[in-house]
Amino acid sequence: MDSPRTFDTSGARPSIAATKTKHGRLPPGRQPARTSNATRQIGRTSDSNARTGLLTAVRSGAQTAALDPPTVAKASGAAGAGALEFVTFPWKTLAALDPHDVALSYWFDADDAKGTHEVSVTFTGRRMDVIGVPSPGDVFHVVGTMGGVKPGMGRVALTQRVAGANPGRWKVDAVAAATPTTSGGAVRPGAQTRLTQATATGMSIYAPVARQRAPRVILGVWPALVGLGAIAGVALQLLLARAEGLPWTHIMLLALVASLVGLAGAKVYYRLTHLSEKKGLLVTGASLQGFVIGAIAVLTLGSLLWRLPVGAVLDVTTPALLLGQAIGRVGCFFGGCCAGLPTTSKWGLWSSDRRIGIKRVPVQLMESGSALILALVSTALILLAMPTPRGLVFIGGLSAYLIVRQLLFPLRGVPRKTTHGRVITLALASAALIATGVAAFLNLLG
Repeated sequence: MDSPRTFDTSGARPSIAATKTKHGRLPPGRQPARTSNATRQIGRTSDSNARTGLLTAVRSGAQTAALDPPTVAKASGAAGAGALEFVTFPWKTLAALDPHDVALSYWFDADDAKGTHEVSVTFTGRRMDVIGVPSPGDVFHVVGTMGGVKPGMGRVALTQRVAGANPGRWKVDAVAAATPTTSGGAVRPGAQTRLTQATATGMSIYAPVARQRAPRVILGVWPALVGLGAIAGVALQLLLARAEGLPWTHIMLLALVASLVGLAGAKVYYRLTHLSEKKGLLVTGASLQGFVIGAIAVLTLGSLLWRLPVGAVLDVTTPALLLGQAIGRVGCFFGGCCAGLPTTSKWGLWSSDRRIGIKRVPVQLMESGSALILALVSTALILLAMPTPRGLVFIGGLSAYLIVRQLLFPLRGVPRKTTHGRVITLALASAALIATGVAAFLNLLG
């Protein structure tokens, strides 16, 4: 993928080491606009991730050389050569499609921050190839904000998208400032720290692409790995079905139908739990819960219709679901969804939620590894010591995964939708896992 050309007026990546302005104010014309509710909303996501950012002050160009972002960030269109860069996409065939957005990433270093800050970046843009009087779609002035910036968070990329921009070549100026905040996020009165002012020129891109693309977010990786996980899961399911003497042709047909119904269920479940989003069903997100409910319903009904042992069918399905989840969660990590909280830990990995790129808790990879371990354990139980009655592997495997999932939820950067749902799910899953172990033990003694 190509990397955008950027033009940074300072020649350095911003860092919070420093320059506070006289009397705590920025020079005239450099003050970032105060963010009204409407304007501030432009820089926030629906999942309220505005408080998960990081920050730093200005170093001189002689002190700081521009550092490249992670390798995968380059693959996603991030050059890392300056403080401001356009988000790009190499498929020129999409350039002629409407609508267009302007998407920009402002980079800075948070390691020199003293205390907690809120960073405010004012983006002012004008289309360069305007003929005649500019229309409203030829200019913009928006503000992006991020809070909770602390020392030790490293490089940060704040990605801002401007909807409704006219297609063409744009010149954009970015003026940023850091303001000290309390532990609760309230802005403290006092001097602001001015960050690097940067200028870049680049092209608008097709809006659906702009909304998904950001540094270290690779377009298409999530559906690709989810599809690969489904294929691997079905293959494992068929192998286990043959080992257990189940009719593999029936199992294969059930698996294909279950996958399709599960995908629809995942979309519907997500839509019902995110009613505030205005996206259509085809382009909305997907929830694992909906997939499992739809797939299990098809497998159960199909087994009853074909007079197959329901418990045995669900048992051989359990490792398949876990393997598919282990592969699919890697796609979440590189696709920018289900992102973890920002962290200063040395175990954190640089990733993005499509708005803020920063060192985060790699919660998607943690869930992926847990699912893989459970897939291996459940496969071994089926092949070496199938517990009786049939269905115990399904109940035990699903319960164990639900426990792991609920324990990892607080590490995500997305707030929970319910107050007590996590505790109730943990309690029920733990009870089911204990009951499964007791049942297997009693059958072993008998």
